Amino acid sequence: MKLNFKALYHFTFLLALVISASSCAEKKTETSQAQASKEAEATPETDEKIILFFGNSLTAGYGIEQDLAFPGLIQDRLDSLGKEYKVINGGLSGETTAGGVSRLDWFLEDKPDIFVLELGGNDGLRGIAISETKKNLGIIIDKVQEKYPDTEIILAGMQIPPNMGPEYSTRFAEIYPEVAQEQNVTLIPFLLENVGGINELNLPDGIHPTEEGHKIVSETVWTYLKEKV
Repeated sequence: MKLNFKALYHFTFLLALVISASSCAEKKTETSQAQASKEAEATPETDEKIILFFGNSLTAGYGIEQDLAFPGLIQDRLDSLGKEYKVINGGLSGETTAGGVSRLDWFLEDKPDIFVLELGGNDGLRGIAISETKKNLGIIIDKVQEKYPDTEIILAGMQIPPNMGPEYSTRFAEIYPEVAQEQNVTLIPFLLENVGGINELNLPDGIHPTEEGHKIVSETVWTYLKEKV
């Protein structure tokens, strides 16, 4: 799918939004970790399997209630099907692939049966070297595979506006199928399929899906997840 980039705001606004989001990343990480720790202490051990969604603001559900973001909707679907899975939302607004590498170990204290990796969008908006983004995605996948060889890994592909030039945006989109093939993991070609660039399915910033947009994203994710649960 090709994005309708006319629906997106100018790069200067996008970059300001990303930088603003990342300035509070450390505080949000601490809050997220503390909350997850409390939940773990309060929840007795069960036979539930774990699905970890590890990403940025798209996973975190920026601008809406977290339960209404696509990971929460996946949890609702699993519950309705009687599947004993616990979904963990490891999304953090402003997160880059480098940030993901640095905070991954904390999330791997418990084995995820399925690991959904959604990172790279903020790298692209910041113009980070594509080789660096690709390398970091590989490091994250390697870490999961080395610690938990049986964990199923799904990589969510992403596309970006051509603000850095068409060559950069084209090359950026290509790294996801490359990483998926090299690491032998499942690929979602484009996480925001039928959502990206559509005004009515995104918040005013033109980047983050609305509640309705997240419903569509959850359907896209479920297409690749349902065969693994």
